[in-house]
Amino acid sequence: MTKVYPKSVVPLPPLFPSDRPRLVTQSSTVLTVWKKSLLFSCDGFTVFDTTGNLVFRLDNYANANKAEIVLMDASGHSLHTIRRKRLTLTDSWLIYDGETTVNPRFSVTKHVNFLNSKSLAHVSFTGSGSGSGSPRINGNKKNVAYEIEGSYTQRSCVVYDDKRRRVAEIKRKEAVAGVAFGGDVFRLVVQPEIDSSVAMALVVLLDQMFGGSSSSRRFAT
Repeated sequence: MTKVYPKSVVPLPPLFPSDRPRLVTQSSTVLTVWKKSLLFSCDGFTVFDTTGNLVFRLDNYANANKAEIVLMDASGHSLHTIRRKRLTLTDSWLIYDGETTVNPRFSVTKHVNFLNSKSLAHVSFTGSGSGSGSPRINGNKKNVAYEIEGSYTQRSCVVYDDKRRRVAEIKRKEAVAGVAFGGDVFRLVVQPEIDSSVAMALVVLLDQMFGGSSSSRRFAT
């Protein structure tokens, strides 16, 4: 059976010296994302590093009555809690550190301007200095963190920071021994300028926003 994780491409440090890891090397970090939970009859994500070690996991899609998702490390410790914003006309989510649901770190809003079809979502820092409305990379909003462009359904996305640097990319996984992978297995390439767990949280949100009825509507309540 063909392995879903890649052969060694970029050496990584030992996993998680702290509760919220920064998987950072001098070059990019390459992760393989498998849209499948490790738990039986439960949707989610499983993420491997370049040597096949488990890095991130997401197993709580079965909680369909809660607009809440928890991204965990390999040991099951919570890295980020992701919650849908309530009482808003836009498809917006908040990203928290750990299991807390106070003082969110980021706000993520689905892009709805059809004149700019490349843009998928805006990510802004939260806090007392945050402005209202959707953040813009080329606007006057000082709380802009990232902008995501591309096509999630085609597994071809780029995450730009406020300086328009490519800090993360979603790419289709190349065929191995002539065996092509479907959309459920893809690569996440992360640069040192962004935390790998944050990049994976953005992948989870893209799946919620653009992944189809099986995922994006699961937390509509």
